[in-house]
Amino acid sequence: MQIPILNGIYADSSPQLRTAYPVNLVPVPKKSGISNGFLRPGDGLVQNGTGPGIDRGGINWRDELYRVMGTKLVLVDRDGTVTTLGDVGGPVDEMVTMDYGFGRLAIASGGRLYYWDEVSLVQVTDPDLGLVLDVVWVDGYFMTTDGSSLVVTELSDPTQINPLKYGSSEIDPDPVVALLKLRNEIYALNRNTIEVFDNVGGQFFPFARIPGAQITRGVVGTQACCTYLDAIAFLGSSRNQPPGIFLGVNARSEKISTQEIDNLLLEYTEAELSVVKLESRNDRSHQFLYVHLPDRAVVYDAAASQDLGEPVWFTLTSSLTEYSQYRGKNMVWAYDKWLIGDTQSPALGYFVQDISTHWGQIVYWEFGTMIVYNEGNGAIFNELELVSLTGSVALGSNPAITTSYSTDGMSFSQERSIKVGTTGSTKKRLVWFQQGHMRNFRIQRFKGNSQAHLSFMRLEAQLEPLVY
Repeated sequence: MQIPILNGIYADSSPQLRTAYPVNLVPVPKKSGISNGFLRPGDGLVQNGTGPGIDRGGINWRDELYRVMGTKLVLVDRDGTVTTLGDVGGPVDEMVTMDYGFGRLAIASGGRLYYWDEVSLVQVTDPDLGLVLDVVWVDGYFMTTDGSSLVVTELSDPTQINPLKYGSSEIDPDPVVALLKLRNEIYALNRNTIEVFDNVGGQFFPFARIPGAQITRGVVGTQACCTYLDAIAFLGSSRNQPPGIFLGVNARSEKISTQEIDNLLLEYTEAELSVVKLESRNDRSHQFLYVHLPDRAVVYDAAASQDLGEPVWFTLTSSLTEYSQYRGKNMVWAYDKWLIGDTQSPALGYFVQDISTHWGQIVYWEFGTMIVYNEGNGAIFNELELVSLTGSVALGSNPAITTSYSTDGMSFSQERSIKVGTTGSTKKRLVWFQQGHMRNFRIQRFKGNSQAHLSFMRLEAQLEPLVY
């Protein structure tokens, strides 16, 4: 019998059934004749440069990559060479926001606003600017927010601010935490609500609220939102509701987080979620939304969800065991590849698919199965075969992978290992014999690491009825 592997199941002490999403493996919808999808290794993170500090954000401007690393604004060349352009200050563990107009690159860092014009870096010192939490460019204006007002710069001189041209987001007294532009409309993302503004001109604040476009949910933090699928993706909630992940557009918010993701979000405090970053990546027919949590990243794939008819999520972590912070962040498409920074060192790099290590370090992968249930009858597991694409082992002479099983969803058996072969061993079959029995139901789990660089298409089990 075939056992599904794209998602797994486990139980907690509630008691409650939970979804076990693949770890460091990416579900790919693909009708192959063997199955309708497979699990491929997560992208590897390869270093090609080093900057003056940990990366805090980046942007592609005029076909060049600009980043803030530590407190420095830097230019990163195609070969990874880093040139320091100036100092923008700010806490080195705090993300920055960057946007650009026709002739200036704006950087919001440490509550201040800076411009780079390809010649010099200047700070906006007009006292009417106030605190800068976020910045966005629209219709010739740079717009910022201090948490209560929407502030636009002067068209003739973006270093000047007229206090008579302040705007506000007043549907709800919640603070403004972020600004985004979508289809040339400004989204003021508050903690409990989202309001949409359009440029109508006028003598004072040139933007007017679009009354029917309000979204009745808000965002937990400045970085917890991004544009995704021609909509606004955000982590947040409405008043008196727990957090979730939503897509907001046209006065509506559609929830994309599953019950499992919602349960995961409840494990973090509001303060921890307020510094979470969301970013999108459209890559090879995948439409990824990365949610960078403190000890892992969870990723949603809209394209795969549509193809498979169910929400597709997976987990990324930079660890050899358990969970730890995912070390690929601030993704920018530049120089014909996806470029990234390291969350724990000054390293710069890019994504690759021929290996799955993170900055040269081995990481683990794991996936589970749905429940194997024989209508309440027992069964003997004579054989388990994991149908795989072998022969692409990236590291190690002959690495091993393991399997274990659970009959209650919480505790698992001793792990049984097999070798997966070496590079070129394309005919290697991954088979476990004499895998015990079940009296009611059973869940199987598989583990390995990036030394075993494999894709998995199907799990096949040979069962024999258990006669009592």
